[in-house]
Parts: sequence; structure tokens; C-alpha cells
Amino acid sequence: MADRIDDRAGRPAMSGLGNALVVPGDRTPGSVTPLAAEVEAARSYRLRARSANTLRAYASDWRQFEDWCWGRGLEPLPAAPEVVATYLASLALAGRADSTVTRHLAAITWRHRHDGVPPPSARDTHQLIADTLSGIRREQRARPTRKKAAIGAKDLAGMIARADGLTTRDVRDRAILALGLAAALRRSELVALQLADVQLVEQGLTVRVGYSKTDPEGEGATIAVPAGRVLRPVAHLNAWLAVRGGAPGPLFTRIGTKGEFTLEAMSDRSVARLVKRYASLQGLDPETIAGHSLRAGFLTEAARTRASLAKMQEVSRHKSLKVLLGYVRSAERFDDHAGAGFL
Repeated sequence: MADRIDDRAGRPAMSGLGNALVVPGDRTPGSVTPLAAEVEAARSYRLRARSANTLRAYASDWRQFEDWCWGRGLEPLPAAPEVVATYLASLALAGRADSTVTRHLAAITWRHRHDGVPPPSARDTHQLIADTLSGIRREQRARPTRKKAAIGAKDLAGMIARADGLTTRDVRDRAILALGLAAALRRSELVALQLADVQLVEQGLTVRVGYSKTDPEGEGATIAVPAGRVLRPVAHLNAWLAVRGGAPGPLFTRIGTKGEFTLEAMSDRSVARLVKRYASLQGLDPETIAGHSLRAGFLTEAARTRASLAKMQEVSRHKSLKVLLGYVRSAERFDDHAGAGFL
């Protein structure tokens, strides 16, 4: 930081906090003021305002926006509101969901703020971005929704049976499938789990989930997972832990192209591909299946077996009962049907 003085206070002015800060009057190489450490801490906390998965998604979305801009001779940073509105429209035309379009806008906003540039929406005096996004949402929500199918316990048992080998990949995949449904985990939550997040207890195991879609502040929740008699999530996880070992790090790790074990974290997309692959082997339509099908499967099965909403919510961690009730209504659609007595 330059030694410019704020005359009103007689103290060094705080311009350029991202630069190396040297104690005024102390020119010892490498000497750093307490302020420098505090500025670095502020930068670190700022990065932690978003989860690692969110930052990865933002980075990917930003690269796509850059490529789109450069391919059309447009400037991505700072981006004009007209450019961003057109980009969002291009995503909608390509069939991207409105939630995905919204995330791309968030990534563009985040990158501008990260680089100290006012985001396009702050310079959008004609509300081009907001109106474009509103139009995309209105159009898409008028269309019939196509939710991914839930994977029931019977089908999941069949999928687990398809991973019947003893290779490192087979052992890992069985554990992912079983735990993904048993704990109603999103694919992003599965790959974010660390070894320390899982504790074996007498009745089964507990899983500590930190950051999630409905918990951006990272308050976290602990989920109880019974040992089970059909899907046996605890047994499958124990088998994986015997292969994985006790080194700190991601619970579920990437397997190399030659089947070798690594301690690198999996991506959430690899979980989606894994689920689709075993669903196809089970005879399910992979186009209707996604990583979310494991979470949906737990809720659908719980509703079918008359679990209480409170108990379902303990596992699913839904903030909105309206969303949770959607699974219950779907599972109970034919129960006590009004026409059962005469149709």
C-alpha cells in the first residue's frame, strides 16, 4: 500500500487493500503489518461466502460466457447489460432451465464483483436483464414440468447388484448408491462429504452435511442412517472404507482410468453419470434418471410406507413443507381414491 496519508485522521489511507502492505517506516523485506493479515483474512472469508461447489460452478459458467462473448466479438468484462441479456436468451434457446440461466447470471455478477467492477445489473438502467430473465421464467414455467424419476428401493437394490464385482470402483459405487438414497443426499452433498463427516454408531451411522442448496450459510445437519436389511448402506460403506483407508479427505474419491485408487474428490457430474449407468443396466430409462433420483427415491419410499412428514424432513432437510408434500402426494395418488368404490 502506498504511504499516502489521510490528513483528517493522520493515518495511512486504505487504498488498494489487495496489494502487499508494508508497515509505514519499516522497510524490512517481507515485513507485514497486522492490517495485511486482516486484509488477507477478509479476502479468505469473502471466498468462503460461497461453497466450493458453487465456486466451481461459477467458474465453469464464467468460462462459457467468456467463450460466447469472444466468439461474437463482445467484451465479457465489463459486460454491457445488453450483452448479458442476449446471452441469457441464448441459454434459454439452447434449452437450459431457468434455474440454470439464473445461476449463469449469478456467476457473471460474482466475477464482476470479484474483479472490482460494477456488475451489469447495477448499470442496467432499462432493466433489460431483469425483464429478459422474467420472460424466460414465465415461458418455461408455462410448459409442463419434467421431473426426473425417483429410484425406488427395489430398483436401487437391483442397481447395487449390478455392481457385483470386487474392484475398487465396484465397492465405491455400491456405497454411493446405497448411501445416496439412505441419506436422501443431493449429488453435490455426496461429493462434498469428508471422511470425518461419517461416524459409525450402534444403530447404523450418522452423516454430517455442511453446505447444501438449502443451507448456504453452512449451519449443517446430522442425518441418521439405519444399518438396513435390504439396501444395507452401512455394510456397503464399511466395505468402501476398508478399501479407502483412514486418510483425511473426501469420503468418496475418484477412481483412475485404469482402476487405480486416488484421494481426489469426485465431481457431482460423475455421480450423475454413475447413477445413469447403473439405472440403464437395471432396465430404467437413463433419460428420466439423474443424481437427484436417489434423493427423490428416499422421499417417495418414505411416503409410501407412511413415514411422518417430520421424520422425512429430518432426513431431507427441506425448508419448505410444500416441496416435501409434493413427494407425499405423488406416492399417495391412488390411495383412498375418490372413485375406488365405483370405477
